[in-house]
Amino acid sequence: MNRLKTLEMKFGNEDNKVVTISLEQPIEPVDPVAVEQAMDVIIAQNVFASSGGNLVTKKSVRVVERNVEDIEI
Repeated sequence: MNRLKTLEMKFGNEDNKVVTISLEQPIEPVDPVAVEQAMDVIIAQNVFASSGGNLVTKKSVRVVERNVEDIEI
């Protein structure tokens, strides 16, 4: 069984819809200040585009952990 962790950064775009950017295997413990600064850079430099326009606001950040078990068939 594998444990997978993902850092999810949620942004609001120009259409006021939520856009999630996920990064696998984040450095732990997660530094909230560094993540917020990275999100500011992503917004300021228009690093990512979405179908609803540019990312314009920070919504939330979370770490998601999943357990994955491969089953032989």
